[in-house]
Amino acid sequence: MKKKIKSICIIPARSGSKRIRNKNIKLFCKKPIIAWSINAAIKSNCFDKIIVSTDSSKIASIAKKYKATVPFIRPKKLSGDHVATLPVINHAIKEMIKIGYKADIVCCLYPCAPLTNYKTIIKGFKLLKKYKKKFIFTIIPYSHPIQRSMYLDKKKQPRMFYPKNKNKRSQELRKAFHDAAQFYLGKAKNFLDKSEVFSKNSKPIILSRTEAVDIDTKDDWKITELLFKYRN
Repeated sequence: MKKKIKSICIIPARSGSKRIRNKNIKLFCKKPIIAWSINAAIKSNCFDKIIVSTDSSKIASIAKKYKATVPFIRPKKLSGDHVATLPVINHAIKEMIKIGYKADIVCCLYPCAPLTNYKTIIKGFKLLKKYKKKFIFTIIPYSHPIQRSMYLDKKKQPRMFYPKNKNKRSQELRKAFHDAAQFYLGKAKNFLDKSEVFSKNSKPIILSRTEAVDIDTKDDWKITELLFKYRN
C-alpha cells in the first residue's frame, strides 16, 4: 500500500512587531490579517495540518478561532527581531515530530500575506511534483529597473549604483524580481538540511504586482487593503 504523503502548513507569527504594532493580528478588511492566510491554506485543501508557530497566547487564541492549530508555543529565543524564518520552520517541523507527526511536505506561509490566492498554493504543489525542485516560492517583478537604482550620499545628493546604465533604455536591461513574501513550499528534509531557497534548485511562481505586497510599512498596508478590496 502506497504511503500517504503528509503535508503541513506552518504559519510563523510572533508577537512584538515594531514598524506596525501587532502586525500579525491587526484587523485587515474586518478580520485579523493572519486569518486570511489561514483561510487560503484551508481553501487550497492541500494540507492535513495547518499550524501557527507563535510565542503569543493571544495570537494562538486568534489562530484557533480561524481553524488553525497551535500544538506548541515557540520559545522566546526564536521570537526576536533578528531571528530568520528558517530556524522557526525547522523548530516547528521538529516539534511536530516529537508529538508523532512527521511531515513530508512543508509550506511556510506568511501571516501578513492576505493577497495569497489558494489557487497559487495548489499550483505550487503541482510544480513541486512536476519539476522535482527543492522549493517552490512566489516572486514579483520590480516596478523599475534595478540597474538604474540610486542612493543618497552623505550630502543627500543622488548617486547611481550602476552609472554605466544611466543612458540605457529599460528594454535593454534584464528584468529583475524579488521575493513576494507569500510562501515557501518544499520537502521537509530540504528545510531541515538548510538548503538554499533562492537557487537553481528552486522553481519560482511569477505573480503580477497586484497579486502580492510585502507589507513592511503603513503605506504598504494601505496599498494592500486597496488591492484586496479591488480583487474581492
